Amino acid sequence: MARVSEGEVQAALARVIDPDRGKDVVSLGMISGLVVRDGNVGFSLEIDPAEAKRKEPLRRACEAAVEKLPGVLSVTAVLTAHRAPAPAQQQRPQGPARAGIPGVAAILAVASGKGGVGKSTTAVNLALALAHRGRRVGLLDADIYGPSIPRMMALQGRPDTSADGRRLEPKRSFGLACMSMGLLVGEDTPMIWRGPMAVQALEQMLHQVAWGTLDVLVCDLPPGTGDVQLTMAQRVPLSGAVIVSTPQDIALVDARKGLNMFRKVDVPVFGIVENMSYFHCPSCGHRSDIFGHGGARDTARELGVDFLGEVPLDITIRETSDGGRPVVATAPDGPHAAAYLAIADKVAAQLDRAQGARQPPRIVVQ
Repeated sequence: MARVSEGEVQAALARVIDPDRGKDVVSLGMISGLVVRDGNVGFSLEIDPAEAKRKEPLRRACEAAVEKLPGVLSVTAVLTAHRAPAPAQQQRPQGPARAGIPGVAAILAVASGKGGVGKSTTAVNLALALAHRGRRVGLLDADIYGPSIPRMMALQGRPDTSADGRRLEPKRSFGLACMSMGLLVGEDTPMIWRGPMAVQALEQMLHQVAWGTLDVLVCDLPPGTGDVQLTMAQRVPLSGAVIVSTPQDIALVDARKGLNMFRKVDVPVFGIVENMSYFHCPSCGHRSDIFGHGGARDTARELGVDFLGEVPLDITIRETSDGGRPVVATAPDGPHAAAYLAIADKVAAQLDRAQGARQPPRIVVQ
């Protein structure tokens, strides 16, 4: 089957009329970031933030118009809040904004140098462990391309819009305020956005969500050291970062890169978590170090950061994560939750030390 072209998508969108302005969305310049790849289409619909709730039908109409085209496999359209630039005399010098989030006392990044090390599972259970210790916690799924928090936290449906139409209301699960790109698009819909679009989506989830009053916002970053990670490090006043790795050398090489990225932008690294640290056979009780053991502890010692703890490779942790029943929430007194609670205690102590003394990050040129 022939794939749809960018011109065909533009032509279809040119037939969608904005009822408020009486013209089509293309001629009005509302379409941005159009990407067409192998039948998968993605684009943004630029609107005034005050009109977010009222423009949702227009967003759906744009998606429907493109979905009718032969060769289209999926369509992802998102509303992008846009403001007109201030007059020249009011404009500030160009540079990354480093504004905090009103009501959020601390922002914690959970990162990894590579995928597949259990970073999201760690972020979810760490957030729940901090809440279990009495903190008001939010959870942001900053992995734009591979959001997994909705499944892990048993979240469904699009988030509601606040009464003023300017912000999204976070979903709540197990006492946490949660937001994820996975709540805005279908689970099977591929995110084919270029870097700037992903960065814009992240900034909207940070600053255009009604987070309320939180002691800490835990941010599950995508793996690696790309645009999203750098945006978080350079434009958000991060209180600190936690690096997740498995014990083997190949994972620790990438973990070092992630750690050094935060250091270059002057973000404190609270320490390293060794995930999948060991395996206890449930039948015979024999312990196996499937991926080796102790590599993260040694790396933390070499790099001068804390070793936050080790989490075993265990089917219970995997099953509860896949089933939307995180182990800290459903069995907080069990042995698996104990590992996360111990890590949370160390992270909480560092958050307390950092709170009030954290300055906006700066780029260190070497």
